[in-house]
Amino acid sequence: MDIKLRSKLSKIKTFVFDVDGVFTDGRLIVTDLGVDRVFNVRDGYAVAMAIKAGYKTAVISGGKQDNIKTRLGGLGIHEIHLSVSTDGKLAVFENLLKEWNISAEEVLYIGDDIPDLLLMKNTKVFKACPADAEPEVKEVADYISPVNGGAGVVRDVIKLVMKEQDKWMKVF
Repeated sequence: MDIKLRSKLSKIKTFVFDVDGVFTDGRLIVTDLGVDRVFNVRDGYAVAMAIKAGYKTAVISGGKQDNIKTRLGGLGIHEIHLSVSTDGKLAVFENLLKEWNISAEEVLYIGDDIPDLLLMKNTKVFKACPADAEPEVKEVADYISPVNGGAGVVRDVIKLVMKEQDKWMKVF
């Protein structure tokens, strides 16, 4: 692994995630009962491991459904910001930095689509994306996972950081 990449990964203390296209494959299941998504269980386990190891976590998403909060809150993510506009993602992110008293360099943000670009281009976060992210997102990413959204990309990115910091498989 490249020394510059390793240096950036060693500073990560916080994970901030988009939902659709990251935790999910971007598809919505629409039924008479509402809108559902399919989440990857392995991503969830990695999130729980990261939280147990002391990492802060947050979600900033344009998604609106309460089932997002149910799933991600159940994993231990307490900062879940939904119905956030494209322009609003950056403001929510900057408020998190102030609230948690951390710098952007200590954050890994994973996004996949055009609404993530404003935050990714205008902050010093470590930028990650799934293999099937939009080309514009891939252009600005520090790390392009070999895994698609909804297929374990969250786990791949968390594992990358935790292994670099010698924390992977240290907490159960």
